[in-house]
Amino acid sequence: MKLSLARKLELVSGFLKTQSTLALSTSGDAGSPCVAPLFYLPGEHLELYWFSSPRSQHGRNLKRDPAAAVAVYADAGRWEDIRGCQMLGAVAVVAGRRRRAMAAAYVERFHLGTLFQAAMLRSRLYVFRPRWVRYIDNSRGFGFKFELDL
Repeated sequence: MKLSLARKLELVSGFLKTQSTLALSTSGDAGSPCVAPLFYLPGEHLELYWFSSPRSQHGRNLKRDPAAAVAVYADAGRWEDIRGCQMLGAVAVVAGRRRRAMAAAYVERFHLGTLFQAAMLRSRLYVFRPRWVRYIDNSRGFGFKFELDL
């Protein structure tokens, strides 16, 4: 099945909008791997936003090296249900108006109470911008996948 670039971007973007949790992989001291599950908000161009403490292990890792890998996948009980994205890219800190807008959207999407909202004030907003994406969707046939260089 031959898909246009526009259709591929639409599939990835649509999938990312249906999920809420990513697995962020960063490199620790001496290259040791670190993976953290995080709630995220999808952006308009496949970017992913989340709030996290700059003192977390992944926050410290990203300060030293912004390169990261991300996996987002749907819960699956059968091979036919496996769907997800693997991505490579870089992470940056977001501030100003964009941070305020994303904070409001984050609180609304995840129904966060006042305790968590207070923690968000002490957190940073991070954005992951992918440079490479692999999309997998076994509901379209075993091993259905494509890759995008962005």
